[in-house]
Amino acid sequence: MIETIKQEASVRMGKTLEALEHAFARIRTGRASPGILDGVMVPAYGAETPLRQVANVIVEDSRTLALNVFDRSLIGAVEKAILTSDLGLNPATAGTTIRVPMPALTEETRKGYSKQARSEAEHARVALRNIRRDALAQVKELAKAKEIGEDQERRAEAEMQKLTDRFVESVEKALAGKEQDLMAV
Repeated sequence: MIETIKQEASVRMGKTLEALEHAFARIRTGRASPGILDGVMVPAYGAETPLRQVANVIVEDSRTLALNVFDRSLIGAVEKAILTSDLGLNPATAGTTIRVPMPALTEETRKGYSKQARSEAEHARVALRNIRRDALAQVKELAKAKEIGEDQERRAEAEMQKLTDRFVESVEKALAGKEQDLMAV
């Protein structure tokens, strides 16, 4: 039973790390990355559609993304969606290709993005602690129902803490890597 609780907590913590990686991918660094456009929704075919479903996004060079829109009638909608996406990007259309140059980051914007990255990391740490709390509550329920002994309860609590510490350390490493990317000129 305790193993099941640990496995479930580990899976949930892993998903929290994945969510953090996706959040970090949306934070713009000076380099071009297709992940920056993941949150952009395009009004297409009567519904809000993710950009990746209406266009192929490739990295043309270190500072430029190129989008090949599948349906020519959506080029204007894709361009407008990128402009209004609050990413600070200015797409330029050349025939069927939309080029999105990545503007150089100023010191002020780097600090702002770094602050955003720290905020995302803090959300991930809070989520990890909440998962630990839920797992410990399940262990306490087992102890209260006399299904496990006090020694097993203490051991399970210590193992959950180790698991949480390991995932928090992963969050710290990911944050350090993202901040290093942001501060690189």
